[in-house]
Amino acid sequence: MSVSFKVVIPARFASSRLPGKPLLELAGRPMLQHVHERATGSGADEVVIATDDERVEAAARRFPADVCMTSAEHTSGTERLAEVAVARGWDDDTMIVNLQGDEPLMPAILIDQVASDLAAHEPASITTLAYPLESSINETDPHVVKVVLDREGYAMYFSRAPVPWHRDLHETGSGMAGVQPVLHHVGLYAYRAGFLKHYSELEPSPLEVFEKLEQLRVLWHGYRIHVGITTEVPGPGVDTAEDLALVERLMQENNNKYH
Repeated sequence: MSVSFKVVIPARFASSRLPGKPLLELAGRPMLQHVHERATGSGADEVVIATDDERVEAAARRFPADVCMTSAEHTSGTERLAEVAVARGWDDDTMIVNLQGDEPLMPAILIDQVASDLAAHEPASITTLAYPLESSINETDPHVVKVVLDREGYAMYFSRAPVPWHRDLHETGSGMAGVQPVLHHVGLYAYRAGFLKHYSELEPSPLEVFEKLEQLRVLWHGYRIHVGITTEVPGPGVDTAEDLALVERLMQENNNKYH
């Protein structure tokens, strides 16, 4: 059964580590155009780029893409999505996927999966995705966000630290059959518009401030996040010039893999 959903792509021109990031070229086109193509290939019935910068707006309209100009005062992409939902008059049950503007290698199938997961889990205010980490080295990387789930697949906690910590495994250095895998969180989210409009009213939580993970605000205030498990591993996002070079190389090596 097909699921009806929208995709909103928050795209800021300003970036402390990589200024003008959405418009930097990859394979001869702006990075934002690659992200837009991932979204349009997902089966979404509407794709909107949300920005506060006229340079991004002008570039996006040349794709062409649908653009919604938003406030420059937002502190997160989630708040920007909420403004789009109100501006477009979407009803509270409308499902919206937040696809970051620096994810040019996000497989379209994952965008559809996270929306379908929200449709299948009524108690969830948000859905997101994760996949098992293959290398224990990544467990200690603070740039790799981990998530711990309950038995129904709802998030208990997100962290940059290695969680869950298998005490016996790490103390003895021996393998443990049947241990729960460490799950790598994929930064892709689906919301219902009604929750998005309410989200901007929630106070930031101490955990969110400590970990620099916005989704902890949702758990702190008692809302539920369902996490779908995927076997499809997305390509890296772009935060630095080194990331940009890596993604360019991956695009050349894999050709149309990410379409």
